Amino acid sequence: MTDLAPAGALDTDSTWLRRAVRRPFALMLASSVLSLIASFVLSVDAVRLAANPDVVLTCDINSAISCGTVAQAWQASLFGFPNAFLGLVTEPVVVTIALASLAGVRFPRWFMVTAQGVYLLGLVFAYWLFAQSYLVIGALCPWCLLVTASTTTVFTSLLRVNILQNNFRLRPGTHARAMSLLRTGVDYAAVVVVFVLLAAAIIVKYHNELFG
Repeated sequence: MTDLAPAGALDTDSTWLRRAVRRPFALMLASSVLSLIASFVLSVDAVRLAANPDVVLTCDINSAISCGTVAQAWQASLFGFPNAFLGLVTEPVVVTIALASLAGVRFPRWFMVTAQGVYLLGLVFAYWLFAQSYLVIGALCPWCLLVTASTTTVFTSLLRVNILQNNFRLRPGTHARAMSLLRTGVDYAAVVVVFVLLAAAIIVKYHNELFG
């Protein structure tokens, strides 16, 4: 004889799941729009710098907070063109995915897993750029930091959706444990911890420039 959960429990769980899927897509939408704006500003600045390397950008505040210093480093054009151009191409795709999903579209498993893999590469690239700015270039770009933060939230939002929909084909026991963790909001907490650590690292190294 098969044990069935009470109808009320199933309804409650189904309602939670629907809301749990919508939240990360809403966060994806907001994050990707912010990242698109940042990419646009950085792209315009890259064109301005190409025309006049001595131009002063709006976010050239001091030696530590200087978009111009970062933009003229080789790391800012790793593939032979400004990295910001990548954002102009990829972020509209994320916006479309988020909007369609909020409207009720469910993308195929292969598509969502592929998107997760692509954004994993984007996440690694974003943090590599942050490390280069922080450790090598010696200056930070506020718009680049916004892209890093947005990439982090989009990646974790995609991860939450893929776990909720079990697109990774996890075993029942593993999936149940992952779902339990999601219910506690551990993924959101992890993002907050990462952002706090980044902010702390920036303050420790650049406190004189920021508050002096």
